[in-house]
Amino acid sequence: MLLFLSDIAGSEILLILVFVLMFFGSKSIPGIARTIGKTLRQVRDASDELKHEIKKSGMDIKKDFDLQNTINQQVESLQRPLDQMAVDIEESVQSQKLNNTFLKENKNSDDIQKTLDENS
Repeated sequence: MLLFLSDIAGSEILLILVFVLMFFGSKSIPGIARTIGKTLRQVRDASDELKHEIKKSGMDIKKDFDLQNTINQQVESLQRPLDQMAVDIEESVQSQKLNNTFLKENKNSDDIQKTLDENS
């Protein structure tokens, strides 16, 4: 707001004020100042509202495109079937080990039975 005033000297501001006083008169200056103040306030409010809306839209877009959450959901959806497959494979391996142990024991018992039959 004060950026344009940095190029204007004090004497120039005084000259402008004298010109406004002569052109508009002392009675209408307060009304003009009020109107200018209201207008500036409306512009500032509109600017603040626009900034707020842009920030709100940015947050909504950020929420929609929350990549980390999306990645976590995808990982979780892929992890569940893989975990279930691992459990199934582990159960299958354990079952196969039990079958092999049973077959070995059964074969050993058959071998023992043959040895006993031969010795009898």
